[in-house]
This record gives sequence, C-alpha cells and structure tokens, in this order.
Amino acid sequence: MFLNNNKNVSPVLKPGIKNYLIDIDGTICDDVPNEEPERMVTCLPYPDALEILNKWFDEGHIITFFTSRTEEHRAISEGWLKKHNFKYHGLLMNKPRGGNYHWIDNHIVRATRFKGKFTDLVVKNKKIEVFDNG
Repeated sequence: MFLNNNKNVSPVLKPGIKNYLIDIDGTICDDVPNEEPERMVTCLPYPDALEILNKWFDEGHIITFFTSRTEEHRAISEGWLKKHNFKYHGLLMNKPRGGNYHWIDNHIVRATRFKGKFTDLVVKNKKIEVFDNG
C-alpha cells in the first residue's frame, strides 16, 4: 500500500512511465459497432498501431484498452488482441458510446485524439478547458 500521513493513497507511476488508455474500434482497427460483432473477429489491426503500442509496452508503459464494446464481446476482443499479438495489461469494457468525452480526474490526464496514424507522441501547446479555482 502507498501511505501518506497514515492514509492510503493512489499509486504514482515512476517518472517517464505513462498509463495509456486506448480505444479499439476506429483507433487500432476499423470502427466496428457493437451491433455488428461478427466483424470484430475479421477486422485487421492498423499496422502502425500494433508497432507503436507494442513498442510503448516494451518501454515499460502501461497499455490498457478501453472500449465501448460490451462485456459480452470480451472473449472476442481478447481473442482478437491475442491473435494479432498486441501486448497489453488490461481491457476495460463498456466505455460510454457517443464520443465527446470529457474526463475529470484528480490525477494528471492528457488526451490525444486519434486522427488516422500512430506515431511517437510530440509535445505541442494547445488550448484546453480547466476548472477555474481562482
């Protein structure tokens, strides 16, 4: 356990290590809706996604897939990830559908919108929304 003044606190990763939450459909492969689960088995991964995500895993980063697929699609999803040799630590199902996500958390959150190709990440300054705490 991680203790702070005799209270349990959330763990903090080592400096330089990132905790990636990565969508599946439309991000590492073609967008397959839950209403067409038969396509989940036959779609192919984006080669650049497989290469970069496995590289990040090998560098020690945490890779967790976070998908709108339902729990009933877990076995299909895990089988597909294994078949295509994705390295990962976890798979979270039932992400809310519809997009326009706004994540509020007490930890540092960085969001990167996928626009068609995985590469190493670069630093750019962008406008963001924050809480006005005075």
